[in-house]
Amino acid sequence: MSNVDVIRAHYAASDRGDLPGMLAPLGPKTTWTEAAGFPYAGTYTGPDEVRSNVFEAIGRDWDGYTFTLADLLDAGDTVVGVGTYTGTHHGTGKSFTARVAHLWRFEDGHVLSFEQIVDSAPVVAATREQS
Repeated sequence: MSNVDVIRAHYAASDRGDLPGMLAPLGPKTTWTEAAGFPYAGTYTGPDEVRSNVFEAIGRDWDGYTFTLADLLDAGDTVVGVGTYTGTHHGTGKSFTARVAHLWRFEDGHVLSFEQIVDSAPVVAATREQS
């Protein structure tokens, strides 16, 4: 399976709500970085940390949180997914839309790292009550 096929399968699992399928490409040393300013900012290592610090946290805090893939770019050892996040915050009832890019880096056919680049402002704004 090519690198781009591995990431295509990750996004297909996301569309199905299949968390084990989403985590399948991650190894114990894979680093996953959520952008500074994003509610789940930080770097997590391995599928267990990603599950608890990213996906379970999103599930706890949001209704209908989705990533819609617009483009999947194959650059060999780097795969780039470009798309849009949407969701509605549980606590505030506010919805958001934010553009995002995912940089997936491979080494020897394995996911070495994931990096999120996102417009965090609309996401953060959806988490805040009106002043």
